[in-house]
Amino acid sequence: MGRVLNTNSTGKARNQMMRTAAELLRHLSQKPTIDDEARDMTALLVYCLRSIDEGIEASAAVWENRDYWLKAEQLRQRWGWTSSAIARLEHVIRTDSWEMLPAILADLSEHFADIRVTKLTRSPDAWLGAYDRLVDELAQTPHRDGR
Repeated sequence: MGRVLNTNSTGKARNQMMRTAAELLRHLSQKPTIDDEARDMTALLVYCLRSIDEGIEASAAVWENRDYWLKAEQLRQRWGWTSSAIARLEHVIRTDSWEMLPAILADLSEHFADIRVTKLTRSPDAWLGAYDRLVDELAQTPHRDGR
């Protein structure tokens, strides 16, 4: 019997979320104003970053279980930007401070520079209603940044 390979690895999921986030950044950068669609896209971006962040923790835990402490810590440090980006985007949504969004998106773009988006493959259905779901969720949870 051969080895069983997990084709749904955290790395594959992370790559898919990075691709989705890169497309969202491209869409958002082309929006002249913050409308309902931009709010939905921003919310989906938060969900993508959360998924990436959770995957990093899962991968780091696997490395730690194998006693690769340094590798786990390097992974966390390399991807540490995700948790701060999540907090910043959630703050924009919680406080309705949409004027801060362009600066946050500009900061995020450096982390997606190696992802080439030549064709937009994500449908608007992907982000439809994401803002309302996230606002409901944030209303039920305390602020991550202690505010």
